[in-house]
Amino acid sequence: MEILSVFDAAFKPYGRVLTGYDTAALTQTLEHETPLPEGVEYVPSDAALEKLPIFADFEASIYGGMPVQLGWCNGHNTKLNCLEYHRDSEINCGSRDFILLLGLESQIEDGKFDTGLVKAFLVPAGTVVEVFATTLHYAPCSAKLGQGFKVLVALPRGTNTDKPQFAPKNYEDTLLTARNKWLLAHAESDEAKGGAVVALTGENTDIAAQL
Repeated sequence: MEILSVFDAAFKPYGRVLTGYDTAALTQTLEHETPLPEGVEYVPSDAALEKLPIFADFEASIYGGMPVQLGWCNGHNTKLNCLEYHRDSEINCGSRDFILLLGLESQIEDGKFDTGLVKAFLVPAGTVVEVFATTLHYAPCSAKLGQGFKVLVALPRGTNTDKPQFAPKNYEDTLLTARNKWLLAHAESDEAKGGAVVALTGENTDIAAQL
């Protein structure tokens, strides 16, 4: 798989690079005040990040005054495993280079997504990227084998917290695994083994050989 840059024109259907933000304090906090697990760990809201000046900037500017949460996704990973989407854009910024494996919601056919359509994009450290609401994404991947990643995840407040309880009315409702989180799992993933809907067809994309 070719690893492209978020500055490449090929990234335009999936998201955009946001400029004008001072990310120095953000990346320093990510690097020195959040852990680096062997696997992948996600925390929706982190007080150390939300006390930074950039929190107010993101809330007022990027999200137009909507309540926002700043969390992180850290660890080591080279595989796709799942894809998810939200009803809102997600903002990412890493203290280290990282790679996003992405697809498009419009590429879902009959409730399934072919992993052969996945594209890989490198995000340089300190770069703020918006991942559009219509973009399928999941945990970041390491940009260098064994190095690991520490990535900001900014979303509307409440996203990825407790799943609302209701009787599913359609297929998409069965994909909802948390608040504002619709998940398509690969059969090989731990999420599928835990009951998530298997909706990814093809190989479980692994970029280890490209790192």
